[in-house]
Amino acid sequence: MANPFVHIELNTTDVDKAKSFYGSLFDWKLSDTPMPMGTYTTIDVGDGTGGGMLKHPMPGAPSIWIPYVIVDDVEAATQKAKSLGAQIIREVTEVPNMGWFSIVLDPTGAAVGLWKTKTS
Repeated sequence: MANPFVHIELNTTDVDKAKSFYGSLFDWKLSDTPMPMGTYTTIDVGDGTGGGMLKHPMPGAPSIWIPYVIVDDVEAATQKAKSLGAQIIREVTEVPNMGWFSIVLDPTGAAVGLWKTKTS
């Protein structure tokens, strides 16, 4: 498969409540990491695609799960999505030492993240 889902991220209005709920419901291993934008909680699910959660960066917006799909060129994929009718919610942004991402809303209003992993 050329473009698999590689990460699932919860942008939540209440991180503590989300951590309590999902950690108890699924027995996920949750680890907090300080980041420039605030604390990021990584989700280790064991087998399968893991993810993370953070305080929603858009005040007043509802909590939302965003799946991320790996791409070879995040800038080109973001522009292609736009040409196909997507709305860009987050322009290409670097995550230091990890890679780059963007977030788009597809023509039906569903959010999807595009991810390019940094290589050495």
